[in-house]
Amino acid sequence: QVQLVESGGGLVQAGGSLRLSCAASGVFFSQNPMGWYRQAPGKQRELVGTFSRFGSTNYADSVKGRFTISRDNAKNTVYLQMNSLKPEDTAVYFCNIYQLTTTRTFWGQGTQVTVSS
Repeated sequence: QVQLVESGGGLVQAGGSLRLSCAASGVFFSQNPMGWYRQAPGKQRELVGTFSRFGSTNYADSVKGRFTISRDNAKNTVYLQMNSLKPEDTAVYFCNIYQLTTTRTFWGQGTQVTVSS
C-alpha cells in the first residue's frame, strides 16, 4: 500500500525558513517522479516544484531561488527547503508521486505552512 506523509509545516515569520518532509512507503522516490504542490485558501492547487527519479528539478517561477527540493534515498524521503518565506507562500503543501509501473498518482495529506508578515 502506497502512503505519503508530509511533515514540517508550521508558523514562521516572513523571511524565515522551513523544511518540509515527505516520507514514502510502498513506493520509491528513486524510481518515480514526484512533485510538491500547494493550495492557498480559495485558490487552486498549484505546482511548486518537481523532482525526477534521475534527480533533476524544476520550480515554479514564484519560488525559484528560494525553495529547493532534495531527496534522501536511504530514508525514501523528499524534502522541500523553503527560505526567504513570504506571506503569499501561506498554503497547505502536498507532495505526490507518479508511480510509473501503475501510472497512478498518490498524494499525501498535506501540511500547513503559515507565513506571518
